[in-house]
Formats: sequence, C-alpha cells, structure tokens
Amino acid sequence: MLSLSIYQAKSEGLPLIISTWATKDFQSAALKAFETLISTSKNANGSFRRLNALVEETTLDSLLIDGFGHKSGAVAALRNVKSAARVAWAVMNYTEHSLLVGEKATKFAQSMGFKLKSLSTPESRKMHEQWLNKQCQPNFWKNVFPDPKTTCGPYKPKWKPINPKKDQFSTFNKGNHDTIGMILVDENGNVSAGTSSNGARNKIPGRVGDSPIVGAGAYVDNYVGGAAATGDGDVMMRFVPSFLVVELMRQGKSPFEATREAIIRIKKFYPNFFGGIIATTIEGNFGAACSGMEEFHYSVAKFSGETGGSKVEVMKVVCE
Repeated sequence: MLSLSIYQAKSEGLPLIISTWATKDFQSAALKAFETLISTSKNANGSFRRLNALVEETTLDSLLIDGFGHKSGAVAALRNVKSAARVAWAVMNYTEHSLLVGEKATKFAQSMGFKLKSLSTPESRKMHEQWLNKQCQPNFWKNVFPDPKTTCGPYKPKWKPINPKKDQFSTFNKGNHDTIGMILVDENGNVSAGTSSNGARNKIPGRVGDSPIVGAGAYVDNYVGGAAATGDGDVMMRFVPSFLVVELMRQGKSPFEATREAIIRIKKFYPNFFGGIIATTIEGNFGAACSGMEEFHYSVAKFSGETGGSKVEVMKVVCE
C-alpha cells in the first residue's frame, strides 16, 4: 500500500499521472487512475479502458508495464472481452509470457474468469455500413488490384509495388482511432505505464498496432521515467519511440527534448506522420511532442495542495 502523505514523496511533483489526449473522457480516466494509484497500489490495474467500438468487429489491444521489477503483460487482437487492460494485467501477473494474441488470448481471458461480450454497438455497425457505402474509403490497402481507392475488393497483389517511397499513411487523424496511454509515477518514484486501444478504424483484419508492443506503445524504466505514444501505430512501431524517449532522458534530455527528437526522427521518413508522445521522469517532470496536428492536448493528474485532493490539468504543446 502507498502512503497517502504527499509530503513524504520523493518529489513535490509526485504522485503523478499523464494521459494522452484531453477530452473529458480522458481527463476522467486520468483522475480515476490517479485516485486508484494513491489509494491502492502502483500498478496500472485496469484503469485504461476502451472507449468506443469503431469497426464492425472490434478487437482490442492493451499493454501494462511496471518499472518495479521491469515486468510487462499485453494482449493483441483480443475479441469479445471488454476489459483488455485487466487481461493484460493477468498476463503479467499469472504467466511468464509478455504477449498473448487473437483467439487464444480470448480463451486465456475466459480461463481467468472474464465474460465474453460483443464489442460491437449500434453506432459501430452504422459507421461500418456507411464505410461500405463509400466504397470502403479510407482503407489501408496499397499495391493491390482492383484499385483500393475506389473499390472494396477482394484484393490481389500487384507484381510490382507502385510508388514504394510514397507516404501512404495519411488516413490517421484524431477521430479514426481510439487509444489511451498513461504513465503513472507513485510517490516513491516507481513508474508504470499502460495503453488500451481498439486500433485504427477500418483496419485490415489481423492488424496489430503499437499499443501492445513494449517500447512502441509505452515504456518505463524505474531509474529514469516513462513514455507513451498515440497516433499512427503502424509507423510508430517501426521506431519504438517510447523506448527511445526513455533512453534519451537517461542521457540527460528533458521530457520535451526527448519526445521532440523522437518525433523528428519519425518525420524524416514520414513527413505526414500523425501522432503524439508523452513522457515523465521519476521526479515528476513531464513533457510531450507531436506531429500532424496544430496542437496536442494531454491530461495531467496530480495532488492539489490547495484542496488536499487530486485534480486534472489539461496541457498542450504546439506540434512539429
């Protein structure tokens, strides 16, 4: 159990929680996670929840990583189980594995007592129908025929790729994915991080993004701090930006400097990259950087000396 006295904390900035994005839903999730942090344990035990189903058959990805002992657990392409973060927690605490995927991840969840429930909603089914009526636009196919920009397929590969250097990832924006990432630092400087996502809207079945991948979706080191990423996971997982940010902070860079450098490295190859990265040190110094939007808003939950309780602040950073 954690001590509830903030005045005994390792730093005046602790405990602290940072969450990607800053809508009311994300602020609420950050506040709930913070209150859990100071009243129960340092683990990110289920506070990272899926928000809305965006495809006809929703699959969920989630990652939890704990700097105390450097443990992690993750699930990907999880079907018919709503609490993906809790299943990831079970992977971390009840197995020697780091990642379970697909149908077998669902069976594991059932064995752990989770109930099966469809993740589709009337809204998600309506959105999928509208997408089909628009000839499946946008989608993530390329170098196939018939033309994926005008038809729904089925597709077959072309013999030779067309425009192999062309940036193909302009379909990501604020509205077409549903990812939350959080970094938690308790009053003793122990760091945990978590992600939960249903992936990109209209994704190709079987696709897994960065969210459940250690070092891509999130990363922590109890001697340094933590980082979490959101946005175009197909691009980000090629650069393991969360790991990079933590290593740059280890070298002495501030959270803002480290996240900005990670973004710049990605943009060298993908100028239209859409995404944001948040980071914090074990002392509670935090920052963020972003690309593909004018500003990136994120939520910070921390102890309020004025009220004696917790509060959430919305922070923003101008993007590259």
